Amino acid sequence: MNRAILAPIALSAVLLALAGCGYSPGQRALSGGAIGAGAGAIVGAATGIGPGTGALIGGGAGALTGATTTHHQLNLGN
Repeated sequence: MNRAILAPIALSAVLLALAGCGYSPGQRALSGGAIGAGAGAIVGAATGIGPGTGALIGGGAGALTGATTTHHQLNLGN
């Protein structure tokens, strides 16, 4: 039960923190998609939905988050 609750929260935090990598929407979509796919595969394997399904969900969420945010919305220490 704890994994089922913590996994989406952790994935969301990672996607939000890293989706802002890059300055153009295309760069952020690519980096967010790649990071989301990796994180989703790990979370999917840990929760039992499967790494492939997790990677698809995480990649889609990361790409969407990266494309819809601007570099001004996320503070990356600059």
